[in-house]
Amino acid sequence: MNDLRIALLNASGDENTPKNFRRELDAELVEFDVHETVPDTYDFDAAVVTGSRSSVYWDEPWIDALKGWVRTAVERGMAVLGVCFGHQVLADALGGRVEDMGEYEIGYREVESRDESLLLGDEPMTVFTTHSDTVTELPPGAVQTAENDCGVHGFRVNNAFGVQFHPEYDMETARVVAGGKDLPDDRIDRVLDDITEENYTKACEAKTLFGRFTAFIRGNGPSASAAQPAPSAESD
Repeated sequence: MNDLRIALLNASGDENTPKNFRRELDAELVEFDVHETVPDTYDFDAAVVTGSRSSVYWDEPWIDALKGWVRTAVERGMAVLGVCFGHQVLADALGGRVEDMGEYEIGYREVESRDESLLLGDEPMTVFTTHSDTVTELPPGAVQTAENDCGVHGFRVNNAFGVQFHPEYDMETARVVAGGKDLPDDRIDRVLDDITEENYTKACEAKTLFGRFTAFIRGNGPSASAAQPAPSAESD
């Protein structure tokens, strides 16, 4: 039986998303479809916030509820990992800013990683990206941990970590996501042509962050302050 219990806050609306995270995370994942509800407790060792087709600045009740839950989890000392939309949720919830890029970054790209990061190394790495929003202002006290010419690709605030790219993707997921984008056909074709075994193998280096995240949780232990009931929605 796994010694870690992680809340998987699924914002994607895609049934394949939990499968990808279950494959990569050595932990018991308790899934929540955050379009419907957020957890009513913080009795978890950590939380992971997934990607989404939505933007964090949309005026949607479920997005506000998710940001409120994440903000409180971080304040209570819970380890939190945000991926893509989850990375942006962390930034916004903790006082940063997320904005429309005015363009789309998609496909295998290289990001520069910094040695301040626990989850990433200090060498450039290949990652799969798909986003049109970006963190334009880091939260107070945050340390940027990864970047490329499209902006911030990683940051850390205490026990909270965000990455803009998708380390959980396999080749099938990358193809399905890329093929479903409302972009010119020739651009989609270039992205699909680039989803090769060679590039996927390179991108698998980024998957090591999941093992580092669970090792970090085990090293720090569950936060006593996290194991308390969540406030009601009315109190946010």
